Amino acid sequence: MTARPSSADQMRLPLQRDLPDGAEGFVVSDCNRAAVEALADWPNLIGGVVAICGPAGCGKSRLAQVWAERVGAVAIHGAEAALIDPLELDGRPVLLDPARDVDDETLFHLINLAQAPGGALLLVARSAPSSWEAALPDLRSRLDAIRTFPVEAPDDAVLTAILEARFAERGIRPQKDVIPYLLRRIDRSAAAAADVVERLDALHKPVTRALARAVVEGSEESGELFDRADLPD
Repeated sequence: MTARPSSADQMRLPLQRDLPDGAEGFVVSDCNRAAVEALADWPNLIGGVVAICGPAGCGKSRLAQVWAERVGAVAIHGAEAALIDPLELDGRPVLLDPARDVDDETLFHLINLAQAPGGALLLVARSAPSSWEAALPDLRSRLDAIRTFPVEAPDDAVLTAILEARFAERGIRPQKDVIPYLLRRIDRSAAAAADVVERLDALHKPVTRALARAVVEGSEESGELFDRADLPD
């Protein structure tokens, strides 16, 4: 009797599925622990303004979304803040991401609204508010006073979890040495992890280290998966 091939050796069909709710939890590690702990109880005790900042693809937007869902915050995308009636935000927690895209006057009003009972403002950006240019003197002093917590580029624990989630979404079971190989060679960002998994999936072959090596080395030659300036937050 001929032995049946293992699942890792079988040809895969192009399949993508949604993960069940909660299957892709936010992974807490040294690279994001300070920000996670800062947001854990805020704004339950005091409102005001808090910022989280870090490089593209570090997961700060994901962390901010988790916070917004927990507290029922109004999520605003960058410059769209100027189109919203401030009265609609009075006494409510607000998520502003990306915060750097907002004009000075709008940002000034949002910071002031965060001081009202029930109000809070979470800013998400690549750099700390204290480094932003501000033409309004009153805004300058407020930016300098904002509590800011860093989110660093994904470390091995977080990047492993991201790769595992991206493979699981597509029904892929990579051989056990694939993820350790990718950890050492792709850009340390969620976008790069998603990109390399998509490329592997598109080949419709068992995901082995040899296949991963072929994809990564081809990307190195073309300059892709590495040093990408257009990565999302």
